Amino acid sequence: MVELQNDRLLRALARQPVDRTPVWVMRQAGRYLPEYRATRARAGDFMTLCSTPELACEVTLQPLARFPLDAAILFSDILTIPDAMGLGLRFVEGEGPVFERPLTSRSEILKLAPPDPDIELRYVTDAVRLIRKELAGSVPLIGFAGSPWTLATYMVEGGSTREFAKIKALAYTDPGTLHALLDVLVKSVTRYLNAQVEAGAQALMIFDSWGGVLTPAGYKRWSLDPMREIVAGLKREHEGHRVPVILFTKGGGQWLEDIAATGADGVGIDWTTDLADARRRVGDRVALQGNLDPSVLYAEPDEIRTEVRKVLDSFGPGPGHVFNLGHGIHQHIDPDHVAVMVDAVHSHQSD
Repeated sequence: MVELQNDRLLRALARQPVDRTPVWVMRQAGRYLPEYRATRARAGDFMTLCSTPELACEVTLQPLARFPLDAAILFSDILTIPDAMGLGLRFVEGEGPVFERPLTSRSEILKLAPPDPDIELRYVTDAVRLIRKELAGSVPLIGFAGSPWTLATYMVEGGSTREFAKIKALAYTDPGTLHALLDVLVKSVTRYLNAQVEAGAQALMIFDSWGGVLTPAGYKRWSLDPMREIVAGLKREHEGHRVPVILFTKGGGQWLEDIAATGADGVGIDWTTDLADARRRVGDRVALQGNLDPSVLYAEPDEIRTEVRKVLDSFGPGPGHVFNLGHGIHQHIDPDHVAVMVDAVHSHQSD
């Protein structure tokens, strides 16, 4: 086992002192990088890029070659699980993910079974093993999955949506069937994340992209409770170290106390929640991750530095902060502006 040279992320998630605030970026391996676009063109399509371990490893490492980040995150997609269930995932330019066979009936849902991570999703665990080898202990590797509610939304809607009409109609007209779908997804995500840990992931993150569209009662029932089940079933020790878990609900700022009570180690927050207020509300129960507005990176360097400082000052002194954007980086961001942001985080510690 190679000793980890930079453990800032893991220490911050354990709310232990660090010499400087760790920083990584959601979607840090992505379309804003010209080297990523070149690799994707070579792959031919997005799913080939995801499902070829050597290519997934290549793009995972690209941002680390550019920026002194404190973590790598597996290059994959949150929709690998429903794709492995046979729904036929493809990505349409300008439209996003589309399922050829979305779920339209109770009988289809009841036929679903959790995919075997060592068979249908072997390409993901193979990528994790390869990335860990190539990182050689430089920084920790984050594995991830989508939340059951978010996956269910895509599986029922058939792709991206602004109205959430089909999934919400299912929740209100046939809650038993939605429970059945979420139950199989809880099992699937738990097995998938544990397989990533076994393959070498040193931290985990659950992306709940659509929990914020629910009512407070709906959020707890359909999004938070399934995530709590997953957290309870995750392998939290591996290779002699704790494997921390971060939960991130976009638009979930009003439920921070409930998210902090799930047993997770860290809570990701978007830019619509004040970081100082979030810290007051959760105390020292969890670490906080976030929460620069991704659009700040369109600004001039001096403005980026100012906004970074505001985030860091908002959290204040003491352990338990992982600097990140409040959501994924936009595809048209200048990579040089990301470098300014990372440098601003680092230099803030030496003021």
